[in-house]
Amino acid sequence: MFKALVLNQNDGKTVAEVTELSLDQLPDQNVLVKVDYSSLNYKDGLAITGKGKIIRNFPMVPGIDLVGTVEESADDRYQKGDKVVLTGWGVGENHWGGFSEYARLNADWLVPLPEGMDPVRTMQIGTAGLTAMLCVMALEEGGVTPDKGPVIVSGAAGGVGSVAVAILAGLGYQVTAITGRPETEGYLKGLGASEIVSREEMAEPVRPLEKQRWAGAVDTVGDNILGRILSETDYGGVVTACGLAASFKLPTTVMPFILRNVRLQGVDSVMCPYERRQEAWKRLQAQLPDNAVGDIAQIIALNELPDYAERITNGQVKGRVVVDLNS
Repeated sequence: MFKALVLNQNDGKTVAEVTELSLDQLPDQNVLVKVDYSSLNYKDGLAITGKGKIIRNFPMVPGIDLVGTVEESADDRYQKGDKVVLTGWGVGENHWGGFSEYARLNADWLVPLPEGMDPVRTMQIGTAGLTAMLCVMALEEGGVTPDKGPVIVSGAAGGVGSVAVAILAGLGYQVTAITGRPETEGYLKGLGASEIVSREEMAEPVRPLEKQRWAGAVDTVGDNILGRILSETDYGGVVTACGLAASFKLPTTVMPFILRNVRLQGVDSVMCPYERRQEAWKRLQAQLPDNAVGDIAQIIALNELPDYAERITNGQVKGRVVVDLNS
């Protein structure tokens, strides 16, 4: 028997409970993994609290990230004892996920743990860090280099935002961080942000084109903030969009695209191809500063998840939260 956080529905409301399961209750997949750590993402928070329609089939074990050790494998690519990491692929949404001491998973969803990266660091990075690195890669591929000018990051104190700030600053970019929480300014400057702007300022109504300010951007929130970022992006700039914490709406016009040659690049980590995932993980291992990861993480136990899920959906969590499945 082992412990897992299981979601059920009662009178239309989501109920989260830490309970004991047996291995024969796990879904039928070809690799059994002993989970060491998972992490709490905003999407996990929505699933656990029921504030978002993330889970449609119950019971469900949430947790979109995990790192662990292969216990059994019917796939030749993985052997007992291999260290693996999983993010995305609908795990924790459509398939039982990482908030469990054991998980049965499809071998196609797994990536070998990068050499030199320990499990805690991997989940400190997690989906949020992987997404942040994919955004950085998209900026680079769009020609946004440190000499082109400032890069702005929205939702900067959150999981994706804080990792993006640390990576970009480490690569030599001048980073402006957007936050709605003044108390996080010291934290963001510690990650490498050179300037802080308020969420309220960036969320104000915007004209189709504003003064050019940004060579590139990582946006995690959508809505008016993304609209303003687009209107303020330099000619030939690139804006990566990977989240909708504020809204899925985008109040903008075609003006930034057709008059300033701005590119809006969507970034998805859920269905990201295997080869690109490998590249991103290797770069995270090499380029994310050690002290940045240490500053970002909080480590909690499985039974603390419901409380932290409520907090993350209320914007009360700073940076990354790692879930220790061994505690």
